[in-house]
Amino acid sequence: MDLIDQIKELALRINKVKDNIQTEEATKNALIMPFIQILGYNVFDPSEVTPELIADIGLKKGEKVDYAILIDGKPIILFECKKSGSDLNINHASQLFRYFHVTEARFGILTNGVSYRFFTDLEQPNKMDERPFFEFNILDFKDQHVEELKKFTKAAFNIEQILNTASDLKYTRAVGNILAGWIENPSEEFVKLICGEVLNGKRFTPAIKEQFTQITKDAFSQLIGEKITERLKMAMDQSTGSRTSQQGQESSDITTSNEEMEGFRIVRAILCELADPKRIVMRDAKSYCAILFDDNNRKPICRLRFNNPTKLSIGFFDESEESIIQINDLSDIYKHADKLRKTTSTYTKTDGVKAI
Repeated sequence: MDLIDQIKELALRINKVKDNIQTEEATKNALIMPFIQILGYNVFDPSEVTPELIADIGLKKGEKVDYAILIDGKPIILFECKKSGSDLNINHASQLFRYFHVTEARFGILTNGVSYRFFTDLEQPNKMDERPFFEFNILDFKDQHVEELKKFTKAAFNIEQILNTASDLKYTRAVGNILAGWIENPSEEFVKLICGEVLNGKRFTPAIKEQFTQITKDAFSQLIGEKITERLKMAMDQSTGSRTSQQGQESSDITTSNEEMEGFRIVRAILCELADPKRIVMRDAKSYCAILFDDNNRKPICRLRFNNPTKLSIGFFDESEESIIQINDLSDIYKHADKLRKTTSTYTKTDGVKAI
């Protein structure tokens, strides 16, 4: 199973139990150890994952790191763990700062079992930076976040490779935060810069400032909306393939929802181990959204019946017979992964396709 699928499965479990976790120890056992295991490290082998590694600091003896991941007996990643639901700020990283300074580890992770903040020493050698270069939220992540996380897996771990991209990650994140702030509340300097380009040097009066602050916010919103629409359209074009003119006319009143697109992506992720994802195709209709193998109506995988947003259901197929099952949210699709794999396997067997 690919890393992203393992992460999604863990996210489902965490979402169910996180509110019932009351202690730091429970957070470690239920949330953090499974995360470390998914990265490929054996949490039951103390020579690979050591809990409470002792790190003597000056006159302080017996200081302990919550977890240390080791390679060849040397710590490479340190974990400082907080109780589920705790805020993660720089004050909570004080122990991690000290441990980082006295060990050979180049990466420190501050976590509450949901959010993982990754630190290193980009600004000053052997002194952990105050700002993380990467943050991963297991309940709110994008595919590119998983690609970055892969670099920390046992199979792919390479210190130099991570450090080479850490600086870009850190400052890209910082610039992103600034841009996000400008979208909601453009700074006066930024609005002035925009006016200088648009108004050809016209004097920046309070009235123009007020007018263009709102115009800038509106322009940001419009641009983002257009980009989202463009991406969705591209995704639809790639997944649905060609249609006859008659189908095109019939589909003029059909709108594919964000939920249907996300459901389609989840089904593709589940089936990627069985067949090339390009062979898993979505074809929308008025009453349901069909997911087909090879864009063939005679090879249905499932039907997403999401037209009623308060009552989501999916039609699963067994020997061409459809059985409809209600789900609470999109993540429930993973609970029926075996049904999807079983149906798709019947199609791959007929054409000699082997599992990837």
